[in-house]
Amino acid sequence: MRNFAFRIPSFEFQLLISRNRKIENSRKRVVRYGFRVSIFDFRISSFRFLGDLMLRDLQLTGHDLTPRDFYQVVMENRRVKLSPQARHAMTQSRKLIEKIMQGKEAVYGVTTGVGSLSTERIEPAQARELQLNVVRSHACGVGEPLDARETRGILLLRANTLAIGLSGVRPEVAELLCGFLNHGVHPVVPARGSVGASGDLAPLAHVALALVGEGEVLYNGRRRRALPAMQEAGLKPLALEAKEGLSLVNGTQAMLSVGLLALRSADLLVDTADVAGALSLDALRGSRRAFDERLHQARPHPGQMVTAKNIWRLTQGSEINRSHQGCSRVQDAYSLRCMPQVHGAIRDALNYARQTFEREMNSATDNPLVFVGEGEVISGGNFHGQPLATALDLMALALTQLGGISERRIDRMVNPLTSDLPPFLTKSPGLESGFMLTQVTAAALASENKILAHPASADSIPTSGNKEDYVSMGMAAALKLRPLLSNLTAIIAIELLAACQAIDLLAPLSSGRLAEKAKAVLRAVSPPVTKDRPLHKDIARVAQLVSEGAFAEVLTTGADCHSAPVRCHPERSEGSPQFAQGKLREESRSHRSRTDQGEISRFARNDSAGN
Repeated sequence: MRNFAFRIPSFEFQLLISRNRKIENSRKRVVRYGFRVSIFDFRISSFRFLGDLMLRDLQLTGHDLTPRDFYQVVMENRRVKLSPQARHAMTQSRKLIEKIMQGKEAVYGVTTGVGSLSTERIEPAQARELQLNVVRSHACGVGEPLDARETRGILLLRANTLAIGLSGVRPEVAELLCGFLNHGVHPVVPARGSVGASGDLAPLAHVALALVGEGEVLYNGRRRRALPAMQEAGLKPLALEAKEGLSLVNGTQAMLSVGLLALRSADLLVDTADVAGALSLDALRGSRRAFDERLHQARPHPGQMVTAKNIWRLTQGSEINRSHQGCSRVQDAYSLRCMPQVHGAIRDALNYARQTFEREMNSATDNPLVFVGEGEVISGGNFHGQPLATALDLMALALTQLGGISERRIDRMVNPLTSDLPPFLTKSPGLESGFMLTQVTAAALASENKILAHPASADSIPTSGNKEDYVSMGMAAALKLRPLLSNLTAIIAIELLAACQAIDLLAPLSSGRLAEKAKAVLRAVSPPVTKDRPLHKDIARVAQLVSEGAFAEVLTTGADCHSAPVRCHPERSEGSPQFAQGKLREESRSHRSRTDQGEISRFARNDSAGN
C-alpha cells in the first residue's frame, strides 16, 4: 500500500465522483485543507473534477487579470505569483528610479514631498524615511473593517497593477502582496476615509502598513499585530525604498474590489429577479405574449433580449397560462409586461460597470508612472476614481429600479384591488393578515434604496490644501452598494415567497416547468402559509438562497430547455480579453443554444393566437 498526501493552503475542497463512475478496490478519506488517499489498486474508468478543483497558480502579468480570476483568488483562495515577464518589467522600471535618485531631477514622491508638499525637496538619504512616513501618515481610516474577501481583492488588484511595471517598485513588493494572499494574512482595513482622489489613500495605506510589519492583520481567524503574524507565516516585513510607499497607497483598488464583489451579487440578483418575475406573471395570470422573441428583436437591447428569453423559458408549459388563454384582458400592468425592458436596462447598466471594472483591473493607477523606453517619469492623474465612481453609482441606480419593480409586483399579488387572488394571499382575510406586512417591508426597503441611489460622485469636497480640489467619492459609491444589495435581496426574497404562495392558491394548476423548479427550491426552506405565522425567518432563509444563487441556477439547469445559462455580456466580442477564454466553453454549448432558440421561436408562433 502506498500513501499519497498533499496540502492546498487556506482552502477546502472535496473530490466528487459521479455515481456512474467505477472505483475498484479503493479507499478514500477527505479532510479539511487537503485530502489523503490510501490506495490498494486504484482504478477509475472515467471521472472529472467539478469546477477548477486543481487550479494552477495564477501568474500576474498586469495585463490579463479577469473577473473570474479575481473571484477564484478572493473567494476560493487560488494561489498567486508574479510572472517572469512582470518581474522583468518591474526590474527595468526600478533601475530607472534608482538612476533618477542619483541625479537632481525633481520627481514627485521620489525626490519631493507628496500632496500639497510636493514643492519640498527630499534628499536621497531621506528617501526611505519619506516612504515610511507616507504609509504611516496616510493610515487614518475609520469605521468597520472591510471583510476578508474585500481585503483579498485589494491585495490581488494592487499586486496586479504593480506587475505592469510602470510603478518603479521592486518585484519584492508585489511578491509580498502575493505572499499575504497565499498565506491568508489579511490586513485590517477600515472601510471609511477615502474620497477617491489620489485613489483610495487611507485604505491602501492600512494595507501598506501591514506589509512593513506595522498595523494589524487577521490571521488564522484572529486579529493580531502584523509583525508576529508575518513571522508565523514565514513572511518578512518590507523595507520600503524610494517611491514604494507612494506606489502602495496610490490607486483605486479598494473601491474596485468592493465593486467587483458587488457586481457578482448584482448579477445573481438580476437573474433571480427574472425567476421571481416569471412566477409573479403566472400568479397574476399574466400573458406570455409580451415576451415573444419578435417583439424584442424589433428593439434589440442586449439585456432586454436576455430577460425576455429567460421569462419565456421559465413559463413554458404553464397550465396556469393555458387556463386563461382567450380571456378579455388585452394587456398587463407595466411591472409584468415591461420586465424585459426594465430588467434588461439594468442588465445593460451592469455590463457597463463590468466593462469599466475589467479595464481598471489591468490599468496602471499609480502616480507618477515610469516609462522605461523613453527614460521618463510622468506625473498625472490615473489614480482618480471618477470612472469607477460613475459606474458604481450607475449600479446603485439600476439596482434600485430592480427593487422598485419587484415591490410593485408584490403589491399587485397581495392587493385585492389589483388581482383576482384572495386578499393578502390568505384563505381567511380579516381573521388573518397573510402577506400584508411583507409588502410593507418590501416598500420600506425599496424606499431606503432610493436614498442609497443618490450618486456619491455628484459630490466633491477639496482636500490636501486644495491641491486635490475635485474628488470622485468612489469608495463611498462602492460602500453604499452593500446595504443596497442587502435590501434588494430581501425584496426579491419576499416576491418569491408571495408568488409561490399565490401559485399554491391556484392549485391544481401549475406554473411553467422551470418556474416550478424554482418554487421547489423555495418550498425546501419555506412551507406554504396555511395560517398566520411570523415570516421573518422565511424571508431570511429565502434571502440566503437568493444570495447563494440557488434561484439563478434554475436558469442553467432546466432539463426541458437545453440552453446554456442566459447571460448578457455584449463586451465579449471577438478580440476582447474575455473572448479567447470563453470561446471553447461557448462552442461546447452552441448546439444546445441553437436548439433552445428554435424552440422559443416555435412556441412564440404557436402561442400567438392565445393570451
